[in-house]
Order: sequence, then structure tokens, then C-alpha cells
Amino acid sequence: MLLLCAMVFCFPRAVCAAEAPETGAEAMVLYCVENGSIILSKNKDKEMRPASTTKLMTTLLTLEEAAKNDRVVTFTQEMTAEGSSMYLKLGEQVRLSDLAAGMMMCSGNDAANAAAIALSGSEKRFANLMNTRAKQLGMEHTHFVTPSGLDDDDHYSTAYDMALLMQAGLQNADFADLTYQKTKTVRFVQPSDKSVTYSNHNRLLRSYADCIGGKTGYTTAAGRCLVSAARRGSLTLICVTLNDKTDWEDHMALYDYGFSKLRGYYSGDSSFCLKVPCVGSEQATAAVIGAEDVSLVLEGAAADEVKRTVFLDPFVYAPVRAGEQLGRIDYTLDGEMLKSVSLVAAEDVQEKPFKKNIFQKIKEFFTYG
Repeated sequence: MLLLCAMVFCFPRAVCAAEAPETGAEAMVLYCVENGSIILSKNKDKEMRPASTTKLMTTLLTLEEAAKNDRVVTFTQEMTAEGSSMYLKLGEQVRLSDLAAGMMMCSGNDAANAAAIALSGSEKRFANLMNTRAKQLGMEHTHFVTPSGLDDDDHYSTAYDMALLMQAGLQNADFADLTYQKTKTVRFVQPSDKSVTYSNHNRLLRSYADCIGGKTGYTTAAGRCLVSAARRGSLTLICVTLNDKTDWEDHMALYDYGFSKLRGYYSGDSSFCLKVPCVGSEQATAAVIGAEDVSLVLEGAAADEVKRTVFLDPFVYAPVRAGEQLGRIDYTLDGEMLKSVSLVAAEDVQEKPFKKNIFQKIKEFFTYG
């Protein structure tokens, strides 16, 4: 194959923190979304009370249902709850997506109960739904009892499991958008003239520029709990601290450390399109695209230079079938292969119809089967 082009992308050398920051958390994890690695941890699998960070699960399940049918929920006596609230009154009506906002913004226990009962008929049946999803996400040390996170001896999770839950939430577009909002206005269905703007309890959205969301939690038994996420460039980190009196400061220090250690590299190869001359077709060119996007995580101090090299012949012969490999893109660092992506045909290219000359036509006329 002929080498058509080679493009070099350089990351500046990172100034890495000499040592990992100390935290006051009883359990913590700093997790990299792109490669599923744990950067730092402390008692990551210790089963503890997660308090209102539980609402990450309740919100996710609620938004998934709302995407299919954002139905109206009437607030009833059985939905009432103690503790933090979005202050729903008996008989008031809001949509499922509004209950998700009440959970994510002001940690409404009433919103969590209302969503659980609306979706499953009871908190107990909803807990079964929560635990089923937890198993699907690989949350091996988690058991939910309440949709709100109010204390129960049989309601527990771990720092690592909550990182997996936050990762799943970020993969849902509605969840990712909601958790990023500093405020959210809920317009009630009944009374129709009522609207309330709720502020997000997650201070990191205002104090840490890279923060993209998260959820707070607190009970006397659980202590201060915080799950958050931050993104810098193409690198996304999740931080979880359980029973941590200095959680805001700890999350910022941990993110600074994590972003100093790692760099994200992304290339949207599935949108990378070349037009290659095509021989033997009435179509002049064939469209060639990358088979997939590339997302890499590199140690900051080592990521001096990622080399992106495209290998592709100067022309192709018809016929060409969509998905047929025609070349590749190699990603290397200091001569070491990091990733290779196939370049494939984006569409079928038909061969030019063969035109017979007069002598071939005469021969066919006098030839009998």
C-alpha cells in the first residue's frame, strides 16, 4: 500500500503530582471511564451506606422510562418521605422527568418515592428493579432497599460500585444532560400555574470547571457521600468518596492529580472520509471511512507524540462492496503500535457495464446453445 499521509499530534509534557493527595474519606475511588482503570482507591469494595447517592440509580431508571412515556404522576400520601424534599403536595401532578429533576437537583426523597411507586407500584418492587440493574452493571457489592437512600441495614454499596453506576448514567443522554445542570425549572401539570426552579446541590458544578455532574448524599449514619464526574479534553474521570467530611476539597484535589497523570486522545475516524479514484466504474471515486473511532488513555509524562498514519492505495478497482477493507490508520507512540483502525468502503461502487463490439454481437447471433 502507498503511504498517503502521516499526521502527528503532540501532547505537552504533563507536570505530574509527586504524590497522591490524602483524603478524609473512609472509602474512595478515582476511576477512568475511557479504559475502566482505577487510578486511586481506598477501601473501594467496602460495603457502606451510600445515602442519597442512591438516587443516581433511581434517576437513571426514571429517565429511561420517561424516554418511552413521560407520563403524569399524581403525588399521594404513600409517596411522602422525611428528609430532603422537592416539596410536593398531595394531589399535585408532575411528569416522570420532573421527578428525576427533583432527585438530581435538590435530592428530593419525595420525588424518589413518587418515581418508585409510579414505575413499580411499591418501593419494594422498585428495589428489585434497582438490584437487577445493579447486577447488570457489575455492582457486585451493592444491595438497594430504598429509592431515596434513607438508612437501612440492608441498603449498601461501595465506592467502586457507585463509580460504575455513575458511568452508566453518563452513557444516558438525558441523565448526562440533567446532572450537568446547575438549576432546573419544573412546571407542574397540576396546578398548571405553578413552576419551581431547583438548584443543584453539587457545588463542584460551580467551583470546578471540569465537573460535568454528580450527586451528593448525607445521613448521620452514612456521613457525607459524594459521587462526581469531570471531563478534560477527551478524558472523563469519576470520583467517589464515602463518609468524607472534606469531600468537596478532596474531589478537586483527586481530579487535579488524575488529570496530571493521564491524557485522553480521541480521533473521530468514523467521520473521517476520503474520496479515492475508482477504476472500472462509472462512479469516479469511492468513499472511504474509518471503521471506528479511537479513544486512548495515555500517561501524561509519556504522551509526547502520538503519530496518526493513513495507509491507502492511490486508487481502487470496481466493484467495491460497502464495508470492504481498503486501508488502515495506525496510531503509534515512540514507535510502539497503540491502535490500528481499518479504512473501509462507505458504499457499494458498481463495476462499469461491459459494452460488446459489433463482432461479438454477430458471433452471439449465430451461436446456438
